[in-house]
This record gives sequence, C-alpha cells and structure tokens, in this order.
Amino acid sequence: MLTPLLAGLGLGLSLIIAIGAQNLFVLRQGLRREHVFAVAAICAVSDALLIALGVSGIGFVLAGAPWLIDAVLWAGALFLVGYGVLAARRAWRPSGEVLGDGTAAPAADAGDIPGPASPEPPRGTVAAASVPAAVVAPPTAKRLLPVLLTCLALTWLNPHVYLDTVFLLGTVANTHGEARWVFAAGAMAASVLWFFGLAFGARALGRWLSTPRAWRILDAVIAVVMIVLGVSLVLPH
Repeated sequence: MLTPLLAGLGLGLSLIIAIGAQNLFVLRQGLRREHVFAVAAICAVSDALLIALGVSGIGFVLAGAPWLIDAVLWAGALFLVGYGVLAARRAWRPSGEVLGDGTAAPAADAGDIPGPASPEPPRGTVAAASVPAAVVAPPTAKRLLPVLLTCLALTWLNPHVYLDTVFLLGTVANTHGEARWVFAAGAMAASVLWFFGLAFGARALGRWLSTPRAWRILDAVIAVVMIVLGVSLVLPH
C-alpha cells in the first residue's frame, strides 16, 4: 500500500507546484499574514473534494457535458482578468502596504516633542492611548468572508483544476485498482503539505517585502500572471 500512496503524493505535488492564480493568492495572503490558516484549509479541502470526485468516476460524467467545461472556462477567465485588473490597480495606486507586526506604532513620549499638553478627556470616556494596541485592527486588514469567497472562486472557477485534479488524477488513480483510494490519500496529503507550507512559509519572505515599493512589484507580477492566465483560457489552442 505504500507504493500507491507515494505515487499519489508525487503526482499531486508535481501538479500543484506551479505558478498559478491559486498559489499566488495563497502566497499573498501568507505574506500579509491575513487569514492564513483559513485560506490554506479552503484550498486543501477543495483539492481533497475534487480528487475524491475524480477517483469516484465523476470525470467521465463531466467528459460527456462539454458545455459545462466551457461555462467554467469563461467564468474562470473573466474572474482571473478581473482579479488581475484589481492587482494592477493596487500596483498603480498603492496604499502604502508593508509587512508589520499588526500593532499600532507606539506614541511618542511627552518629552520628545514639545507642545501643549493634551486636554483631559471628558468624564466617562476612555483615552485613546489607554486602549491596548493589540485590540486595534490593522487598517488594511480585510474581512474573512470576502477573502474566503475569493479563494473559493480562484479554486472552483479554474478549469485547470478540473483537468489536473478531476480528470488526470482520477484517471491515474483508477489504474491502481483496489488501491485507488490509497493513491488519492497520497494526492490529498500533497495538497495539505503544499498549501499550508506555502501559506505559513511565506513569512520567511517578509524582510524582502518591508517597503511599499516591494508590494507594488509583487502586485504587478500578480496582475500580469492573472491576466495572462485568464486570456489564455479562452484563446484558441
């Protein structure tokens, strides 16, 4: 049983380790240190579901409905181009985003900058300086739901994920006969290792993305890749 497990792990990694829309999104979230676990979990669980569908034989059913593949193709192309345009807008008009520890900058001591003393706050109110920095949300942080919806769209509206995960992995898995689900377990493990490794390992790149200029370059690269991928989906091959 070890052979099909390792075969699934190897094929799964070889298919998933590539520059693509989903991986770039996971990388960016990891660099931002924003909803990292949730994004990695969504990608890993989605891959597991798609692999299970492929092994169960749903790929043969989809092969008989080419209109469904075409619909996903165009929807994915439009979404990728739209996401690329947003990334290009971030690169052209940056918000000054940098990597930090997520806490507010400490206030200057009264003796550092001369000036009039701050007025005493009204009775019954709490001074802003008394609020711990840890409870103040970073101004650039996005809510969880839009991030997860974007992640789901980049995963399920990508036609390549069906070609690789459902059709290819499903076909190869079924060549292992009774051990096809062991093969599938290896491929699922590859997705878990890759997405969580990419999401949490992205923090190691933090020192290279400590300036707004570095983020503009990253967003420009993301914009180019997303738009090229989107256009390539609908161009005749």
